[in-house]
Amino acid sequence: MDFHLDRQRPSREQLQHIQGWGADLDRKNRPAVPMEHTPPRFIDPQPGQPVQQAQTVEVFCSPERPGITPIFGTAQPPKGLSGMIRRAAYRQTENDLRHWLMLLLADRVNVVEGIVDDLAHGHVPNVLGEMGIKAEMRHNPAGLVKKAAIVTALAGATWYLMSSRRSRR
Repeated sequence: MDFHLDRQRPSREQLQHIQGWGADLDRKNRPAVPMEHTPPRFIDPQPGQPVQQAQTVEVFCSPERPGITPIFGTAQPPKGLSGMIRRAAYRQTENDLRHWLMLLLADRVNVVEGIVDDLAHGHVPNVLGEMGIKAEMRHNPAGLVKKAAIVTALAGATWYLMSSRRSRR
């Protein structure tokens, strides 16, 4: 086999037909140049650490990185059963699958707690609307029918199993 190792690079003129080719060669040909900020943003960060935010609610931190970060969120402090699950999750290290599964479970429990809290305050939540039923009907009607069939089958199977248990007693 005969391989040619000294292949010639194509010239600029030969590559001009490729849209966007050579955009890094000349700033006048770069499409983003008018949108770029001069000087670029965030080139002068403030020296030192940010001021530590006051801790008014319980904040979880990883066992691998003790201490809380200087800035953290306080909009949803942990409470109820979901807060207990999160506390247990943060006793595990982040490389442990249980940590992440417990956090997922805590999120799902928090949703149920929110619905119960809404009902307790006399507000009936629009669960289907919040799940995006209108968008699903518009953009994925086949998927919506499939999901509705699965939910109906599961509800029917649950009802059948529970009614058959009652009849045996």
